[in-house]
Parts: sequence; structure tokens; C-alpha cells
Amino acid sequence: MKRFAALYARLDETRATSAKVEAMRAYFATTPPADAAWGLYFLTGERLKRLIAPTQLRAWIGDATGLSPTVIEECYAHVGDLAETLALLLDRADRPAPIERGLAEWVAWLMALRDRPPDEQRAALIEVWAGLPLDECFLFNKLLTGSLRVGVSSGLAARALAAHAGLPDSLIAQRLMAQQGGHWQPSADAFAALLAPGTTEAHPSQPYPFCLASPVEDAADGVWQDGLPSGLGPVSDWLAEWKWDGIRGQLIRRAGESFLWSRGEELLNGRFPEIETAAAQLPDGTVLDGEILAHDGSQVLPFAKLQTRIGRKTVGKKLLADAPVAFVAYDLLEWQGEDWRARPLAERRAQLATIVAQLAAPRLKLSECLVSEDWSSLATQRAEARERGVEGLMLKRLDSAYQTGRRRGAWWKWKLDAMSIDCVLLYAQAGHGRRANLYTDYTLAVWAGPAPGEGLLLPVAKAYSGLTDVELTKMDHWIKQHTREKFGPVRSVDPEQVFEIAFEGIQASTRHKAGIALRFPRIARWRTDKRSADANTLDDLKAFLRP
Repeated sequence: MKRFAALYARLDETRATSAKVEAMRAYFATTPPADAAWGLYFLTGERLKRLIAPTQLRAWIGDATGLSPTVIEECYAHVGDLAETLALLLDRADRPAPIERGLAEWVAWLMALRDRPPDEQRAALIEVWAGLPLDECFLFNKLLTGSLRVGVSSGLAARALAAHAGLPDSLIAQRLMAQQGGHWQPSADAFAALLAPGTTEAHPSQPYPFCLASPVEDAADGVWQDGLPSGLGPVSDWLAEWKWDGIRGQLIRRAGESFLWSRGEELLNGRFPEIETAAAQLPDGTVLDGEILAHDGSQVLPFAKLQTRIGRKTVGKKLLADAPVAFVAYDLLEWQGEDWRARPLAERRAQLATIVAQLAAPRLKLSECLVSEDWSSLATQRAEARERGVEGLMLKRLDSAYQTGRRRGAWWKWKLDAMSIDCVLLYAQAGHGRRANLYTDYTLAVWAGPAPGEGLLLPVAKAYSGLTDVELTKMDHWIKQHTREKFGPVRSVDPEQVFEIAFEGIQASTRHKAGIALRFPRIARWRTDKRSADANTLDDLKAFLRP
């Protein structure tokens, strides 16, 4: 536990990718395999289910510390994170000798705690809390509450493990996907299998690591010329496709079975049966990369339709009829059992077109290619993206291989500029990690009346990114000085601060009081030049909805 607590702290303290990879590599190199396996499990985004209800934990911390419920609630409201609140309240100078257990032992201990009676759970936790130093107690509480999140991606963890093992990143990423898809149980043997030299025989369901694109606006100097990505060379060197708003996936046909994976490394079999039925027509040894979209057979439907299918492990007849889907394929990764990823995209795409054309499968389609004489004419087509319900364009070099992860230069996403609107700050909540002592998570609202400054303020978005550290510190001070009420870790504030909110999409929603939901909202800038009465209205926001 001590090693993983130290790693967690180092990862939280740095934003540098190289430093994070080195910290994880060192952890894998110096940690016993059973503990390293569980460390990897958490680094790749997995977590334990919550074991004890938060209200119960707050009551037991009162028993352990002698503090009143009022004081505990006030501390929780200030810190904003239950695991950290418990660790801080328990920290003391006269702590007995620390409990020495590895991460794997602690996980086993917590699993056994689940089935014990409440009185035994209480006594066991109070004893453990008394014997853990602050950093380990904090991590233990994160595991206990099911709230452990580590600030790295699974791809970054795979890079670190590959560096430790001296193996290609792609091989480690592929092994991780296979183990996670098979509901991997971390153990010393499982960890050793990940590090084994050479190649291992894959299960038929095993997908390939996904190739990701980089934003064109983040490209190195020289890519943008006269407002266009002309620095990429002739447009004829590139394949341009619409950037669809769906679920990225891989469709696999091997050993007489079909498998559908999401980019989030989740096996989706059973959730989209019409796609699995279509995949049955593919020859064995075929793997396609593409997008799951709501589709009525002739056109792509709004993302809101697809959203009704997300999270459903079983689908009834009515939902199948109301929200039909299709798999739009745009790459061929495996053909006749041979890995085609190293072949140029032009060759992969040509074979993909031949495969799809030979199928009688309306739920399996080929992505559309955009033909343009130059970048200016392609930009004109890109301007139609919002009307089509897409996010922009994908640009892929025709001579590019299908690489692992995000490798700059070969694949780019040329998205439309985000939509934006001015909102008023209504509520604030403390952040997490290094921001745990600052109010950084904001609930923002627009005017419900026909004109700015009229009617009620209706919440429409939550945002926690976009401000600089200096701005966050300044806003935190303002929030504490202008708090109206406290609701646990949340504060309502005077409705005076205006922020411009950028977002990628908008849809009607019956679950929200405002009747709309925004996709990926974030703060574009703090509008210190505006009063709250200058913020936009709900009608302004609804004007972005597609007819």
C-alpha cells in the first residue's frame, strides 16, 4: 500500500506525461507482482464497488474521533471529498506503529469486510484507521468508498508497463484489452502473463488497440496556413471523412462468432444485436474499425436516439424499432486472419469497400469519403457538418499505417468551432486531488425569461475546466466571500459572475428542468466585462437545437 500511495501522490502532483510514465514504470519495477497487478488494475480505470454507505462512515468517524456530527459535516463541506475528510480527521501525532500490508492484501481485506455484520465492520475500520499514516489512510478510504480515480489513461499505464517489460506498447495494450474484456482478476500470474516475452495466442474476441487522431488546432507550427490546414501537404494525400458523433468500436468476426468492442475497452455483445447479426455475414478473420450510430437505414439519426441504447444490456423490440443502429466502417484491421494494420490506409480502404459492397447487410455500412480539389473546397464541405449533425471532419494520410494510440502526424480531427453561450454562476463545489481545497466545480445557468435579466435562472451545465490556476484561486476567494447557503459540499453564491461556456452539442432532454442537455461543456473564458443581466436566455440556447 505504501508504494501505491506514493505513486498516487506523484501522479497527482505532476502534469508532465513523461514524469507520469516514469513514475509508473518505477512502481512496476519495484513492487511485488500481486501488488503491481492491483496497482495496474486501478491505473487502467477500474475500481472497487463502494463497501460502506457514506452516512455510516461519517457516523463511525465520529465514534473514532469523538467529534460531533455538526463538526464532521462542516469539515466534509469544506474539503468536498469524503475519503480525504476521513483521513484528515484521523491524522494524529501519537499514531501507533503503522499497519504493514501490501495493496493486494488490503484489497482482500476489504472484500472480506463486505460480508461482516455492521458492528464488526465498524470495529475493524476504527482499528485500521488508527494504524494508517495520512497518505495510506487517504488511499484506503478511496478504495473503501469506491471513489478511487487515478489521473492517467489506460494507454499511459500500458506505455509504462511496456517500458518496464521492454516490449512494444501495442503488444501490452492488446494484452490488457484482452484481459480486461475477459473480466481480468488481478494476480501475480496475470501480471506475469502481461510481461511474458514474445507473443501469446489471442482469444478470438481480442480486439486491437485503437488508433486515435489529434486535433488539427493542436498541430505544430506550419500546419495552419491562411486559416486552412494547408501545411499538411496536398489534399490529394489525405482521406477526408465526416467525424460522426457515436460510439467508436471494433467489429470482429473470428471462429464463427461475432464480437463488438467499444473504444472504452468494453465488450458490447448483446446490446446491439442488429450489428452482431450483420457481422455474421463477414468472413472469419475480419476486424473492422468504425462507429456505432443511430441509423434508420437511410440516414444518421441524432445522438439522443443512440443515447437511449447506451447502458442497456438487453434491448426489447420497442427500443429496437424506436432507436435502430448501424455500424459505419472506416478501416480494415484484419482480413482473412492476417493483421493488416501495417499496410497503407489506401489499400485497407479499398479492400474494406469491396467487403462491404459484397454484403447484404443494411446495418453494416461504409463511411462516406469527401472528394475535394483543394483545402478551401474541403473547408466549404466542413461548414455543412453542423447541419448534418456531425462534429467536423477526420483527415487521414492515405499512406498511413493503423498505429496504437494517439501518434501525431497521420490522423487529425478537424472539428467545427464549439458552440458557446454566456451563463451565470449559481453553485460551486470543491474539486478533487490537488484542487480539493478550491471551489472549482461550477453549476451555471441562463435566464428563463424572454430577455436577459428576466425570469428565473435555470441551471443548464456543470463545468470544471477552462480557468487558469490564478483565476481559480481568485474565484475561490470570491465564492467564499459571496456564499448564500451551504448544502453539504455545495455552496450557492450571489448570481453575479458570468462565464462563457463552450460545448460540442446540445439535445432536448426530459430529465433536466431546462429541457436541454449540453455535451462536453467547459469554461471558455471568465466574462468580467459582463453583468449577470447580460447573460443569455434559455431561448438563445434552444436556438442551437437542430430542427
